[in-house]
Amino acid sequence: MKIKLYSRPLCGWCQEAKAYLKQRGLAYEDVDVGANPAAHDKMQRLSGQRFVPTIVVDGQVLADFDVKQLEAFLA
Repeated sequence: MKIKLYSRPLCGWCQEAKAYLKQRGLAYEDVDVGANPAAHDKMQRLSGQRFVPTIVVDGQVLADFDVKQLEAFLA
């Protein structure tokens, strides 16, 4: 499973998503869209939104979510 998490450092939902993934031993690539404008643009193209967190798992996109939505998405 290839996981990419688009996030911002001060985003509480992003921190919860990272903790959720770490607790379950799921490796992921963290992309800081605040520090990388090109990544922010790519995230917008993928999700159709400007909100974080946005996660891409094996090509499937979940945007602007909480941990319960992430859990259902990964199931």
